Amino acid sequence: MPEIDHAAPLVTADADRRLTSLARRHKRAGGVGLQVLNVIGSQAENLLERLPDRIKDRLESITERALENALSMAQRSRGVVPDQRSWLNTALTTAMGAAGGAGGLPTALAEVPVTTTVLLRAIQGVAAENGYDPSDPEIQKECLSVFASAGPLEADDGVDMAFLSARVALTGATVHGMIARVAPRLATVMGQKLAAQTVPVLGAAAGAATNYAYTSYYQEMAAVHFGLRRLAEDTGRSRAEMTEAFRLALEKA
Repeated sequence: MPEIDHAAPLVTADADRRLTSLARRHKRAGGVGLQVLNVIGSQAENLLERLPDRIKDRLESITERALENALSMAQRSRGVVPDQRSWLNTALTTAMGAAGGAGGLPTALAEVPVTTTVLLRAIQGVAAENGYDPSDPEIQKECLSVFASAGPLEADDGVDMAFLSARVALTGATVHGMIARVAPRLATVMGQKLAAQTVPVLGAAAGAATNYAYTSYYQEMAAVHFGLRRLAEDTGRSRAEMTEAFRLALEKA
């Protein structure tokens, strides 16, 4: 007679509990964008129209360069500065956003690489919390892939799950290739941020609000991303199966 595994139901219950928690974090992440739009007083899709054409034309290359610098700086800083609590990361970028917005577009542009570095470092910290090594090339790629999720000001309420189920093999795309794939999506996000910071009078407030939203959002999405990876490994289920289970959990959350 085969031996009955009495622990199996407990594992399932624990997995369901963790899935529900991740689904709630995912939904909470999307709510911060509404707070930003209330401050700015505009719809997100109209923000990019406020940027000068010369900036819009360079936005993708600016973002790609910021990501490359951020990956290097964030990784080097790990040996010097320990990972910070999520609230401290948010407080830091909020202050930086206020400073960047206070000076209009020139200071907002100068702030983008710094904010990107702090965001990536925060994502790496979440990966470490889930037991992964941020210096591992595969984990570096997965940290970058978190930026491929919809931004907090995204008008579409649909859930883009592609980045959650993507398994980036070490023999696949290089880190630079991942940056090239992520940059167009993040460029739109950063363009919205830059445009918000140029709003007359509200520049500093909008800069603080967008950075608060962006840091909160990407930390939550990193928690979902690496939480699902950890849960898949703990339960022996594939990433595709776990993503589908997560979809169902989102519908119930």
